[in-house]
Amino acid sequence: MRMRSPAAGGRDLREFSFEEEAPGQEVRAVERRVLLETLASKLPPGTISFSSKLKSIAEQGPDGTLLELEDGRQILSKIVIGCDGVNSSIARWMGFSEPRYVGHMAFRGLAEYADGQPFEPKVNYIYGRGVRAGFVPVSPTKVYWFICFNRQDSGSKITDPAVLKSEALDLVRGWPSDLLAVMRSTPEGAVVRTPLVDRWLWSGRAPSASRGGRVVLAGDAWHPMTPNLGQGACCALEDAVVLARRLAAAGATGRADGVEAAMRAYEAERWARVFPLTARAGLVGALVQWENPAVCAARDGVVIPRLVRLGPFLEHTNFECDLIEPAPQSP
Repeated sequence: MRMRSPAAGGRDLREFSFEEEAPGQEVRAVERRVLLETLASKLPPGTISFSSKLKSIAEQGPDGTLLELEDGRQILSKIVIGCDGVNSSIARWMGFSEPRYVGHMAFRGLAEYADGQPFEPKVNYIYGRGVRAGFVPVSPTKVYWFICFNRQDSGSKITDPAVLKSEALDLVRGWPSDLLAVMRSTPEGAVVRTPLVDRWLWSGRAPSASRGGRVVLAGDAWHPMTPNLGQGACCALEDAVVLARRLAAAGATGRADGVEAAMRAYEAERWARVFPLTARAGLVGALVQWENPAVCAARDGVVIPRLVRLGPFLEHTNFECDLIEPAPQSP
């Protein structure tokens, strides 16, 4: 990992290997498209209906839950797992508040190098005043990059790809040339700008993540968090594993109330994991988006070079999805 300031073409603040700082730890950057295609390939053909946005959801008593899609189709489901992202209509239906804008925006892009990208497998971070950026290779031909910047409100949506890319480049004008080269190697259509949001699940105040043993939330639909710890998608995958094991164990009992109990147990187990991570991600984001010159000077001169230790910072990634033993069969 290499950490720099934008001054003087990218003054090094600190550089280290994961093996030196946190033996056994590593960073893996995976392209979202590749991850989704890999997961989808494990399902039977025709299982997924793409571009099928949800129009409405309604309880149908003992028959289940009725989902109406925007294309007119209706699906009567015994169990609905709402994993429809940060703007989840299912979470809204269950009474959750809209995600909270945290005061930062982010540009993200995926640079393409048809003849092979030139970078080492290294995470690069660059810290400015109220602006930070980074890039990391995700494949032999692609490099992911981001810029996070302070903004009082999220502003109007920009749909012109050329304007998005130009605005991103303007934010880091004069920054290290390798970052700018990565950004310029990005197709205009591969740049997005999004507001960073989260939702803190205060105990006793947030709605339940499940309803009646028929509907349950997972991933960003339930616990959106800022990307400052790189754990959003990771937590969604953890949710999937834990929920699947809870439901499988409930199905083995044959009890009518087993599914509802499984969903409640899943919520209790996962809340203890996702609430601290959401809070920590939000606090880390607030700290690294400093604008005060004196505070930034202390960060660059003391905090990053001398105080930050990777091992303790990555403790949150040490999570094991323990196996759940099926309950005994009913007589």
